[in-house]
Amino acid sequence: MKKLLILSTALSSFAFAANAEVILMSWGGAYGAAQNDAHLKPFTEATGIATTMLDSDNPATAVKAMVEAGNVNMDVVSIEYADSIRLCDEGLLELIDPAMLPAGNDGVPALDDFFPGAVTECAVSTDIWAQVFAYDTTKYPEGAGPTTAVDFFDLEKFPGKRGLRKGAKTMLEFALMGDGVAPADVYALLSTPEGLDRAFAKLDTIKSEVVWWEAGSQAPQLLADGEVAMTSAYNGRIFNAAMTEGKPFKIVWDGQIYENEMYAVPKGAPNKEEAMKFIAYATSTDGLRAQATQISYGPARKSAFNEPLMFKDGVTDMIPNLPTAPGNLGNALEANHEFWVDKDSELNERFNAWLATN
Repeated sequence: MKKLLILSTALSSFAFAANAEVILMSWGGAYGAAQNDAHLKPFTEATGIATTMLDSDNPATAVKAMVEAGNVNMDVVSIEYADSIRLCDEGLLELIDPAMLPAGNDGVPALDDFFPGAVTECAVSTDIWAQVFAYDTTKYPEGAGPTTAVDFFDLEKFPGKRGLRKGAKTMLEFALMGDGVAPADVYALLSTPEGLDRAFAKLDTIKSEVVWWEAGSQAPQLLADGEVAMTSAYNGRIFNAAMTEGKPFKIVWDGQIYENEMYAVPKGAPNKEEAMKFIAYATSTDGLRAQATQISYGPARKSAFNEPLMFKDGVTDMIPNLPTAPGNLGNALEANHEFWVDKDSELNERFNAWLATN
């Protein structure tokens, strides 16, 4: 049996089958643990191909470096939607044959079962996640915590340090929504010099009180350590900290920015055939449902919602905790991958220059 390398998130602890290995690179923390339990372990049990997981702050960076160096030592990566489009356009990912994807459990063909945009030329959605903000409920009187994105930027009414992801993506959108811009107008405004200036000006209003984070696991840790009163975060990280660790954290479903997370295969992967089998397995109805019982990211197939979807505690209904729950979409923004494919380098350069100034 061939070796299979798939990059993912946390170190796997189960034994490897002889002559087979799978290394998956992803984002670590609660997300990596969910992928391990929902995708890697069951895949190993079903195929005999062992799995290992590796952490990365951004697997897309590793893909670009390895493919361009001609030294690819992984088979599957978990990457953000905009990165999957950009890397595909640059010829750094293998093409996906939609025919390899199984039909839904209800018999609906895969391309009809997946939500629009979840299957692209080079990647398949593993879930729909959101960048939200959350706060420590012990920092404010009961019932008097923040309720809107505007509140996040109000240091007078809601004092305390803020945590923010260190990067332009999602932070510029969040800044505009925090300045009262409607989600429908965010990208049109960000496409203008005046809109960009407005976003950075809004970030200026809290810059002195910001603690910046890079790895997803850092956001809930900043809250737990009392270093910040509220922070931007991946919604699943906050959910798991509250549910499994009993942390007094509350998500504010206002100004959330949601998008698909994708599995992709780097160009020149040593075990392309096995990598494709893994993606087909993990993104089946059962694979997506299994991950959604571990962490509150929404499945990208309609068939995944045909039965009740419960957290692993067997008690908590996951639907209200997902980014795509109707009650959570009132003031939400779907990330515009086309905007970030075109603007990522330019805006991150400006963001880093802004960050370096006093």
